[in-house]
Amino acid sequence: MPKQVITSPGAPTTGFTDKGTPSPLAQATRAGHRVFVSGQGPLDPKTREVVSADIREQTRQTLTNIRSVLAAAGLDFTNVVNMRVVLRNTEDFPAFNEAFREFLQGEKVTRTCIGATPHRKGVNVEIDCVASYE
Repeated sequence: MPKQVITSPGAPTTGFTDKGTPSPLAQATRAGHRVFVSGQGPLDPKTREVVSADIREQTRQTLTNIRSVLAAAGLDFTNVVNMRVVLRNTEDFPAFNEAFREFLQGEKVTRTCIGATPHRKGVNVEIDCVASYE
């Protein structure tokens, strides 16, 4: 099966900040029975602005964006097998986990969480994931 690009209007477009350059990035790609969702952040899908400075709200928006991309692939959080999280401030970890639990609702996934500086000012969390059709 050839690679398939997946897009959702319910999540921000993925791209570079320089205008006029076509982006080589996709919100997600399907390869075989797996879907690889690009790193999503706390951006409003329409305005592409950071929704809030609060880590809980940023986490909720980030996971809402991921849920939208998964839905465009015909999947949801029950299909997610791995997530990778970048937190700007590791002291936000407990509050991040509160919001994270709201979306996973008892689902078990593997997850890595690292402290690093996301690429955009005001973005305090970024998450990517891999989901499976199996």
